[in-house]
Amino acid sequence: DDDVTLNWTTATETNNSGFEIQRLKDSNIEKLNEWEVIGFVHGNGTTTEPQTYFYKDENLSVGKYQYRLKQIDFDGTFEYSNIVDAEILPPIKFSLEQNFPNPFNPSTIIQYSVPGKQIVQMKVFDVLGNEIATLINEEKSAGSYEIQFNAPNLSSGIYYYKITAGEFVQTKKMILMK
Repeated sequence: DDDVTLNWTTATETNNSGFEIQRLKDSNIEKLNEWEVIGFVHGNGTTTEPQTYFYKDENLSVGKYQYRLKQIDFDGTFEYSNIVDAEILPPIKFSLEQNFPNPFNPSTIIQYSVPGKQIVQMKVFDVLGNEIATLINEEKSAGSYEIQFNAPNLSSGIYYYKITAGEFVQTKKMILMK
């Protein structure tokens, strides 16, 4: 989906403080070469046993990424790993997911995907078809998104949310239970 999980193993470790996780995104890969530090995973000091590690980079936008590890010893010396490439691809079709939680009180999350640049509208309606709220009315690039619908002033009941993007139209039901 929109996540990259890095997994690595060490055969042995000597004075290993840990691993700084670094990332480059799209234009920085060819042009700036400025690595961004996105996390740190603690090492196991000194050990002769194999150790397995992982780091999950979540909710990434569409694009190409490069990752490397900076293994840092307790005395401050360091060494870089090889660079690995990853790519988050755009969705191949429109989608509108069921809100979660459902039933909800007073807020819920709605997820949707757009395969290409589009004007996207999302509206909420009551059971009589009256428009309650406009959640989105803007151009969106290809990608997966989520929006929070907060309804503290609405009455308990059934509501509908509808997405329109070009010729794609879909409606789903949600329940507000106070």
